[in-house]
Amino acid sequence: MTNHRITSPNDLALDELCSLLAEQAIEMDRTGQWPAEQLRLCGQYGVYEWFIDPAWGGQGWSEEQLVRGYLALSAACLTTTFILTQRTGACRRIAGCGNQSLKERLLPGLATGELFATVGISHLTTSRRHLAKPVLTADAIPGGFRLNGMSPWVTGAAAADAIVLAATLMERGEATDRQLLIAAPSDTAGLRVAEPLPLVGVSASSTGPVHLDGAEVSDEWLIAGPVPNVMASGVGGTTGSYETSTLAIGLAKAAIDYLAGEAANRADLTEPMSALRAEHERLLDDLLGTARGDAGCTRESLRQRANSLVLRASQAALSAAKGTGYVVGHPAGRWCREALFFLVWSCPQPVSAANLCELAGIAV
Repeated sequence: MTNHRITSPNDLALDELCSLLAEQAIEMDRTGQWPAEQLRLCGQYGVYEWFIDPAWGGQGWSEEQLVRGYLALSAACLTTTFILTQRTGACRRIAGCGNQSLKERLLPGLATGELFATVGISHLTTSRRHLAKPVLTADAIPGGFRLNGMSPWVTGAAAADAIVLAATLMERGEATDRQLLIAAPSDTAGLRVAEPLPLVGVSASSTGPVHLDGAEVSDEWLIAGPVPNVMASGVGGTTGSYETSTLAIGLAKAAIDYLAGEAANRADLTEPMSALRAEHERLLDDLLGTARGDAGCTRESLRQRANSLVLRASQAALSAAKGTGYVVGHPAGRWCREALFFLVWSCPQPVSAANLCELAGIAV
């Protein structure tokens, strides 16, 4: 085993790490246990450094480099890579804020893997934002904020040292149009991590609600706000813009590679495998172009095509595997369940509508 950190997407150590992650993915899917060893390996191989500036002990990879790294990792183990995106979302929010002492407190440990952070902010961008009473509220108190309510979708909260939360500011018992982002320490009194939800796929990600009952968090943990539309305030706001599409494309590659292996001995699989491979290559070119800042493909179009491809590629792999693939423990069955994840996780309404039309055979 190599002992050097991954310093580029072309590093042979990345291939080595991906082999280790792929080997462990089957048992993790069977047991649903939190991938502590996989995340430890990511730290050992320097993966956490990719996303953090050298000033804080990171490597500061470019967007294209990060996409290539994500593609390799998601093809090996989607669950581990999904957890990594939530950790990275927290890191970017912290790194992009103006709270220097918070960055000094958290970023060096996040770069090494000594610390783990995650995010609970999706309720500000999903249908829950339209509720009469926000699901998570903040009241200003001397020196900080008192949080009440819940964050419904938090990944790995039980393992986190800090959780980046989004809350709506209250005044005299009424919700305002201002929100804030704050990194709540996981040992904050009044913060309770609920049992994770039994998901169809990526269940080992330990995703579920975090409840806050009068949890008081001081200003020293504040990331942004209170301001209107804090998610668009520019504090790490690009996180996830095409990240989820990247994971879908990585998973699709794993399924297509499996199909190619089967096609070596089964001529009937060659034509469908080749068609899926060509579609993947076109989509990959557009993804990398987006990462470089090219304007040739909208991110919604990219997501819709990625969703479509990963669903069809995973089902093609299952069809090729036949009954063996339908037995728990075979990767083809896991890929099919994991592909469903992309229909629901951070999926914009136009993308969801386009996917529904495709499933119904309606031209769009």
